[in-house]
Amino acid sequence: MQRLIVDMDGVLADVYSQFRKYEKEESGINQEPHAIIGKKEGEAYKNVRIYVNTPGFFLEAPVIPGSIEVMEQLNREYELFIVSSAMEFPLSLYEKYQWLQQHFPFLSWQQLVLCGSKKVVSGDIMLDDHFKNLDHFNGKTILFTQPHNQLADPGRHERVNNWKEVAELLLPQW
Repeated sequence: MQRLIVDMDGVLADVYSQFRKYEKEESGINQEPHAIIGKKEGEAYKNVRIYVNTPGFFLEAPVIPGSIEVMEQLNREYELFIVSSAMEFPLSLYEKYQWLQQHFPFLSWQQLVLCGSKKVVSGDIMLDDHFKNLDHFNGKTILFTQPHNQLADPGRHERVNNWKEVAELLLPQW
């Protein structure tokens, strides 16, 4: 059985919706999604570091559409692990765990890896929205499109734009 590594933020959890929500609440600015294409999170939103260190930021993030259904099937077909950086933002550790338990209850605690660096992770396939995590990975890499990577050439990484495309790529019977 192949080992599949799936990122949380920007792949399962819609952190961009959270950034927009927090920015609107804080400053009244309501950026349209197209206005931030090609910008890193810290460039697109002024107070990203404050937002991600605010209680509730990760816990209240919306689920990216289609992810639950596809993840349930992937869990049957792969040795599946959620690997998410959580040490940089200490509040996120518990909130990410709670969020995953709430939205993906079919995953066991043994499938959740909340870490500092993903460089120590190994597997056959990695699905992530950041090049910094994919570039060092030795297996097959899949780039999940988010505004910060939308204009970038995916290079050796295969790009998917949504969970339907993830299913078509990783679940041939889909």
